[in-house]
Amino acid sequence: MPDHLFFVLGFAFLLTHEMDAIRAKEWRLFPVVSHLTDEAGYRVFTAAHVPLYALLFWGLVGVGAGPSTLILVLDGFFVVHLVLHVVRRHCPANHFASPFSWTLFVGAGMCGGIDLLLMVS
Repeated sequence: MPDHLFFVLGFAFLLTHEMDAIRAKEWRLFPVVSHLTDEAGYRVFTAAHVPLYALLFWGLVGVGAGPSTLILVLDGFFVVHLVLHVVRRHCPANHFASPFSWTLFVGAGMCGGIDLLLMVS
């Protein structure tokens, strides 16, 4: 089994969730951009993912301890991200009600949690 199989699967769930987040207009949940029109919010939210993804991929393909540390941090983020979605599930601007949407961020959170447990054991 490859190293960090659950991290890779969790990362795939999270990236797919981010695609779904555009459909669900997730920018409406963030105070800084929630006041924007949908077109502006869509552009800002989507464009912000370009440098974010570039930094993540750069960190993950690096050498030495960098990728392991980033994997640990991202695993923790996957779990925290799931908790945030659970806490904000009744927010009127939250449009992640479908089982498909929940599968994506629950999948990321569970995979992150499993990978964290495997890293510490």
